[in-house]
Amino acid sequence: MFWKKKKKERISFDPEQVKPVIRCSICNGEQVAGFQNLQTKKFEEIMILRNPQDLQDFMEQYGIAGEVEKIY
Repeated sequence: MFWKKKKKERISFDPEQVKPVIRCSICNGEQVAGFQNLQTKKFEEIMILRNPQDLQDFMEQYGIAGEVEKIY
């Protein structure tokens, strides 16, 4: 019933192969955080962003600092 919160582990990614982006829908405003391959421009979904805390969690989990580019 009373569990300890798990520490969030940092997951590494190769910044020379992929870049962190937020894909935004023009129709309904849905936002999804993930990584875009720099070679193929293919997007890999990681998590849906429902509030600003989700974005903060995504950035902390992957060790991202600064702004994350939005793509449409």
